[in-house]
Amino acid sequence: MLAPHRRPRTLLALGLAALLALPFAGCSSDDASAPDDGGSAGTGAPSPAAEPIVFNGQGNNLDAYAVEPGDDGTFATQRVFETKDTDPDAGRDINAQICFFPPTEDGERWFIAGEDTNQDDPGGSAGWGIFRLDGDRVGELEATQLGKLVPTFQPANDNPENYGCAVLSDGRVLTTDVGNQAAGDGDGQLIVWFPPLVGGEYPEFPEVAYCKIDVGLPTAQSILLKDDDEVYVAASRAGVFRYRGPFPTSPDAAGGCGKQDATGAPMADEVDKELFIASGENGMITPAGLAPAPDGGLYVSSVFTGVIDEYDADGTFRRTILQPPEGESLGEETFSTGTPLGIGVAPDGTLFYADIGVVVTPDDVGPGDGNGSVRRIRFVDGEPQPPETLAVGLAFPDGIGIFDPTA
Repeated sequence: MLAPHRRPRTLLALGLAALLALPFAGCSSDDASAPDDGGSAGTGAPSPAAEPIVFNGQGNNLDAYAVEPGDDGTFATQRVFETKDTDPDAGRDINAQICFFPPTEDGERWFIAGEDTNQDDPGGSAGWGIFRLDGDRVGELEATQLGKLVPTFQPANDNPENYGCAVLSDGRVLTTDVGNQAAGDGDGQLIVWFPPLVGGEYPEFPEVAYCKIDVGLPTAQSILLKDDDEVYVAASRAGVFRYRGPFPTSPDAAGGCGKQDATGAPMADEVDKELFIASGENGMITPAGLAPAPDGGLYVSSVFTGVIDEYDADGTFRRTILQPPEGESLGEETFSTGTPLGIGVAPDGTLFYADIGVVVTPDDVGPGDGNGSVRRIRFVDGEPQPPETLAVGLAFPDGIGIFDPTA
């Protein structure tokens, strides 16, 4: 992903004049519990063991949060990775959606995150890192990089942006990259990666075999994996797409990957793809984040409208979970309830979202300077409560991952 001082992936040419005129009525924000330092290492007391942990990449750091506040009303926070600029020896530039593997046979816990350390240097590249996570409570976590997934990107995409991830039931990995964010039919990619995924040591990781499933997504974002390896991908200039397998099992014709894309990379022979939720209605103008909802449904976030909607398992709109208060519009101040990009759901059903803090100025549209946040929405008797803030003052928080040590 782009470094914090550069233009992030959410600057979409989406007819913002129409978006900004949309009226809203909805929840107000509860900002009483936000630490002011945006998630620096060691904030608050360590979290209780065996409780879920919220991961978020912001400012190219990787931060972890307890899911419940401590006695002082703040959420325990740990910086798991500093940026490479801050920590040249052990730092990594982390971002995008964060996904956790099931435990390995040896009981190790792995996760995927966007990792583009030294992206602008010779030999550097945008991609996804594979990491081992040690520890099960905020304040005692350590992460070690085990591998890196680096594909080719489409020729028109001169600024590769990693984002989505998911782990299929047999250990294959899915990723999306954003592609062209503003023009054309889209050249974002959905890719399947084949084990072995790890080996070597930083920065000399072996190449990992892959097959491209789709190379025409209009601004690809989050991935949601449901039962039977049914795959959902948010595309901010189109809607939510559903893909059904079987997906390629190797990067050759024998594995269903006998074609090539424009870069010469292996491409799936066929794809079962349909538009599952079209953008446009119920404030769902720029679909970005995906997360599971009750009864097989799904939550979808829309960044520029500040909305999170809930849909049934068949894609029927169920209700709006989050929207800005009536009368608010994007300007030099962002929505009081935020502009949600990445979302994730804890085992108890609490919804967490990364508010990337979009503002509109005479010169630009995009995240403001250090005004992002991480928030949660609890449910009482099934009804969403006003959002509560875990951390403020963040730089481009874009992805959410939920780690359950008991899973």
